[in-house]
Amino acid sequence: MTAQDLCARHECRIVHFMIHDRVSFGGSLIAIGMLYQWLTTVPLRQGQAWAWRLLLVSGVVGFGSFFAYLGYGYLDTWHGLATLALLPCFVIGLIRSYPTLTPKPLGEAWRTQGIGRACLLITAAGMIGGGLTIFIVGMTHVFVPEDLIYMGVRVEDLHNINERLVPLIAHDRAGFGGAVCCCGVTLFFTVWCATPSASLWRVLCLAGITGFGTAIGVHPAIGYNDAFHLAPAVLGAGLYVVGLILAFRPMFQSPSIEEIP
Repeated sequence: MTAQDLCARHECRIVHFMIHDRVSFGGSLIAIGMLYQWLTTVPLRQGQAWAWRLLLVSGVVGFGSFFAYLGYGYLDTWHGLATLALLPCFVIGLIRSYPTLTPKPLGEAWRTQGIGRACLLITAAGMIGGGLTIFIVGMTHVFVPEDLIYMGVRVEDLHNINERLVPLIAHDRAGFGGAVCCCGVTLFFTVWCATPSASLWRVLCLAGITGFGTAIGVHPAIGYNDAFHLAPAVLGAGLYVVGLILAFRPMFQSPSIEEIP
């Protein structure tokens, strides 16, 4: 089927629903990329072992989520090729940087920023839980009731349109869930372990704008405005903003050797 063929059905809402998953997925990947960029150019460059371990663990979560296709039966060739292209670079980077690691104390300066840090950590923990939930739903039921109400279809209707449609949507959904979980893991341990600094605050701000902005902003753009469906993302974004506001002044005032020259 072409996108035009599918858009001709049910007021194009099936296509819009797929757009909503893919835009959210893309925003999560960009946010992960921003956090990875900071981790590699600041703490990892200084040999801080926690950054290396975090890249390893979050990489296992992120790259490992590709194998969710075994649960829904659709192997996306382009997705697979992109993963195969990135994975060797990632592994080589971990191997080459490992000998440079030196144990260093974690960011004790966070003591003065307890509430802001707590808000960021709670948001990250929520992302991990939400990402796992989306990932599992994508591999099993694929849809929540609000999704079907928005599209105006039943699962049987989607199977009747094309037997490959539900596995395709499941791929998008599971991929999005894996990305959100990976981003949550990266965010949580970055906030937990890193020394507060202006560069850290900036990357947290940019990643939050990108991740939450796409995940929330795409919904009104396609008319999917179910309050119950949007509530977790909106609450998470609100808590994240509070955390950034409370952490702003202390993080910019913290003396840190981690700033990018």
